[in-house]
Amino acid sequence: MAGFILRTLTVVSVWALAVIPAVHAQRSPARQTDWSTVDSALGRKGVANPGQVMKYSFPRGDLQVTVQGVRLKPALALGSWVAFKQTGGGQAMMMGDLVLADDEVSPVMHALQAGGVQQTALHNHVLGESPRVMYMHVAAHGDAVKIAQTLHGAIGASRTPMTMPAPATPEPIDLDTTAVARALWFAGKVNGGVYQVSIPRRETIREGSGVIPAAMGVATALNFQPTGNGKAAITGDFVMIGGEVNAVIRALHEHDIEVTALHSHMLSESPRLFFMHFWANDDAVKLAQGLRAALAKMAVKR
Repeated sequence: MAGFILRTLTVVSVWALAVIPAVHAQRSPARQTDWSTVDSALGRKGVANPGQVMKYSFPRGDLQVTVQGVRLKPALALGSWVAFKQTGGGQAMMMGDLVLADDEVSPVMHALQAGGVQQTALHNHVLGESPRVMYMHVAAHGDAVKIAQTLHGAIGASRTPMTMPAPATPEPIDLDTTAVARALWFAGKVNGGVYQVSIPRRETIREGSGVIPAAMGVATALNFQPTGNGKAAITGDFVMIGGEVNAVIRALHEHDIEVTALHSHMLSESPRLFFMHFWANDDAVKLAQGLRAALAKMAVKR
């Protein structure tokens, strides 16, 4: 009997020793994305954003686009970008928006499809621009470096400048941003000569079981480019659920702000989102008050 007990204890001990390493292996931290390798694949350094998002910008400084006599700065409406969020096991989700001339759409789309990067929308954001500009929204899940390599090749099929621009010297902005923020009830930041305001929604946005952080394109963006004498050209997009769309349209129209596009940017988000782009060129504070009236129709974080 004693021999049986001893043999049993020996078997249990050996089993325990075999299991302990496996338990430790299960508890070991998941492999993290090495963002420096993504930087290298995209040819530029990313910028860390809230929600563990790494964002990469490709401003279309090569495009000379005008709308109603206003020359658009890249930071107003001509900034291609892609954003990554790691999802575990060295994998990542990517979302982005590429600014393209008409003749760039097909070669870029073919290159993205060849590398497994999806297109989730293709449309206009502004009206009456010259030359014509299209916006291609993209998404992917998988190895971040492989996605980045595909993006680099596809963006390179356009005339987008691929050399990382030198750090810009902060330039003064001919706009009373304090007064604009007070009228809007939300503050922003100056980037590339444009006052940019980002306003996230109140609820959590998901794709499947994963959360889409606001920095991946699901926050309302309001951009002000000074046009002189206290005026500004404004554009951007309101991010809305279906029940908010027409109330926002009415609020904008009541304040002489033109709606230039209404569409989706993604394929399987929850709740379903609609993106409304707009345009006006008038007194900046007056326009901020109009935008605030539209925001009051939406569930946004305050």
